[in-house]
Amino acid sequence: GRVAHEFILDLRPFKDSCGVDATDIAKRLIDYSLHAPTMSWPVAGTLMCEPTESESKAELDRFIDAMLAIREEIREIEQGKADKENNVLKNAPHTMEEIMADEWKHPYPRDKAAYPLPALRSNKFWPTIKRIDDVY
Repeated sequence: GRVAHEFILDLRPFKDSCGVDATDIAKRLIDYSLHAPTMSWPVAGTLMCEPTESESKAELDRFIDAMLAIREEIREIEQGKADKENNVLKNAPHTMEEIMADEWKHPYPRDKAAYPLPALRSNKFWPTIKRIDDVY
């Protein structure tokens, strides 16, 4: 009976199934008002999550709800219901400026980008920037 304080989510199969990688999921978590876990360490293509005693059950449940919703967004890509390049994961995070702009350049609705879960309508953190150069 050992208990670890961290765990690794292996996201590499999604790269093969639909082109979604750990960066896409980490950036999408920002749209869910969550801080992205450690990426690609100690294993490339994974997220290392470290919930601690300081995280409430409500916060852990919020993370789980987000991850389940993101899995469904990935499934939409896998099933061809969402474009492989122009989707909520590849374009995440979505800034308020982008959501409020007159022109919307995506095939998915603004609401799906900005408020992927109903609770976010009353408690939303808005990122101020989109993606900046990822690691090469």
